[in-house]
Amino acid sequence: MSNADFDRVAHLLGEGVPPSRIHTDQPSPARIYDYWLGGKNNYPVDRDVAETILAMAPTTRASIRENRDFLLRAVSFLAHRGIDQFLDIGCGLPFSPNVHEVAQRVIPQARVTYVDSDPIVRAHAQALMQSGDMEHIAVLHADARDPEAILQHPDTRRVLDFGKPVGVLLVALLHFVQDYDNPAQIISRLMREVPAGSYLVISHGTADFNPSGALEATESYRATSSYVPRTGAAIESLFLGMPLEEPGLVPIAQWPDPSVPARAEEFGLYAGVARKA
Repeated sequence: MSNADFDRVAHLLGEGVPPSRIHTDQPSPARIYDYWLGGKNNYPVDRDVAETILAMAPTTRASIRENRDFLLRAVSFLAHRGIDQFLDIGCGLPFSPNVHEVAQRVIPQARVTYVDSDPIVRAHAQALMQSGDMEHIAVLHADARDPEAILQHPDTRRVLDFGKPVGVLLVALLHFVQDYDNPAQIISRLMREVPAGSYLVISHGTADFNPSGALEATESYRATSSYVPRTGAAIESLFLGMPLEEPGLVPIAQWPDPSVPARAEEFGLYAGVARKA
């Protein structure tokens, strides 16, 4: 997806979405993403906006799906390395397979705390997970910009044991955090809480793959929405010096296999996984 496409998408996703109440007659970013993924938790207003965006930026759906695939690859990767608990911040609407389903295929007792600031996500997640094993799953309505509230929430403490390694998932989240909200500080607080052997998983939008007009597009994002594409160097710095697993920070389709075609301009995302030493 080009910078101009991302600008138009971010603008549309930022329009008319209520901050604290659920309305089925106004579009929701979470439900629009659900539609692009092929889910059923969306309404005509969401589908109308989603199709309008696709008309302007046809690669959007492919980018969203590739990001989802990366999330599941990363969770499986960590589970096979013995990580049995995950903190998924900015989780979006439940969409099978979910993080806990992928992790529990490898480690049946794996635990997940899901976090999202959209009340729509909490409402849907609680309804859809009622039949699940709530001993191993929690869903929080919280803002990523307040990591203390996430870490100290009773449900987080109920499900996760911070004496053991945790997989911290910040997938397609940090490009919605403005510089003045200090994403590095947010990550630092999260990673201070987890012990050595924990992992940090990030995917993040970038302008690197379409350099022409990147500065103009970035200024436009800031004027119309909270979307902040960052350079590869800036994204790598968010790992706070923790060593990256191979193949490092790469176009999202190439993690963990750099031999896969990058399709970098189409997807417009970097991805990486780091281990806390």
